Amino acid sequence: MRKKPELLAPAGDMEKLRMAVLYGADAVYLAGTSFGMRSFAGNFTADELPEAVRFAHDHGVRVHVTVNTMPRNDEVARLPEHLERLNDLGVEFDKAPDGTMITTHGGGTSRKRMHAAKDYSGAEIMRTLRDEVLNRGIPVVDFTAAIELILDENGRAAGAVLMNMETHELMVARAKTVILATGGAGRMHYQGFPTSNHYGATADGLVLGYRVGAKLLYADTLQYHPTGAAYPQQIFGALVTEKVRSLGAKLVNRDGKVFMHPLETRDVSAASIIRECSDRGEGVETGSGKAVWLDTPMIEAIGGEGTIEKRIPAMMRMFANYGIDIRKEPILVYPTLHYQNGGLDINVNGMTTQVENLYVAGEAVGGIHGRNRLMGNSLLDIIVFGRSAGKNAAAHSRDVQPGKLTLAHIAKFDAERAAAGIETDAVSPKLLPDYRRKK
Repeated sequence: MRKKPELLAPAGDMEKLRMAVLYGADAVYLAGTSFGMRSFAGNFTADELPEAVRFAHDHGVRVHVTVNTMPRNDEVARLPEHLERLNDLGVEFDKAPDGTMITTHGGGTSRKRMHAAKDYSGAEIMRTLRDEVLNRGIPVVDFTAAIELILDENGRAAGAVLMNMETHELMVARAKTVILATGGAGRMHYQGFPTSNHYGATADGLVLGYRVGAKLLYADTLQYHPTGAAYPQQIFGALVTEKVRSLGAKLVNRDGKVFMHPLETRDVSAASIIRECSDRGEGVETGSGKAVWLDTPMIEAIGGEGTIEKRIPAMMRMFANYGIDIRKEPILVYPTLHYQNGGLDINVNGMTTQVENLYVAGEAVGGIHGRNRLMGNSLLDIIVFGRSAGKNAAAHSRDVQPGKLTLAHIAKFDAERAAAGIETDAVSPKLLPDYRRKK
């Protein structure tokens, strides 16, 4: 099976375009440059452009042609500086005895290219940044959700309507610039799948942005992480990090056969597990459905005793809570809803392309990863584009003079919905899933 490129540098000649397409690029951006992580970006002359478009189309690759050249996001090239900054703030990255940051493989990678903090990198980064917010005395409004964006009379983002989740009190937050960082949508349980997402992952940012006129990009693309916990039922759908497989654990069917390479890309891995449990009938019955084995004891057979406790302690603790010692016995896994690749369309500065002064960061952004994502690139994404959105929103706010605040877009949206014949009692944004039993 051919390997897909992790990142192709901007180029402008046909030979490099052919290589990008033939080796599996998700998309090509022509007559401009791309800040995506899974794409080919190139500048072509007017004579070269038709041939480039035709070649990409003939091979089933999406083509994005821009009239104006979009500048590169230089923050991507400065990623090592961002990691150093997080390290200096106190993020406990995995390091060798000499202080060198340890690298590891992920699914679909051709080299060790990821840094981590054991098996809870995101939580460790969040802990450090939260402490920094508290240390700097930055105000935080707890237990409060945005339920509607506010525009000014010129159609620019100018704040939000907030609701206290305990008292239902409504408040208005005025702002010169607004940043949406609302995360994903796993708690919508698309196609009935479990999810690894937090309880607030109900696509709220996409709803809020879309209602004020922001453009959605690849909204149909969701990533199913290949290995969610399938047993015990108490942690059904919880993430079993890809790092477990990068350390040597193999995926095994009910007959004890390793049925695939453990570090394929996530789409290939998830599809293979589903196929093994359905079409091939080689899944293991869990009481809540079918699953496959993840041979975690193999990690210590390869890396030696103590590897699991040192490298993936959170996984060891999660299963130990239910009497399962992953050092000695395998675990059962099945794909779980994990990441929202689609979201709101932004420009290189992090501002939405249709609504001025509205910025987006993280999983609510669409298109940074194309229609698929490699392991580790979501944290790279928020480190790079989250910081970029924050810096640019802060700088831009100095020159903004908001006009009169208005919620007129709500009536306009309702009129468009009625004209389209859409009738629903669903409340949006959803804020939290409803898991109450229905009579």
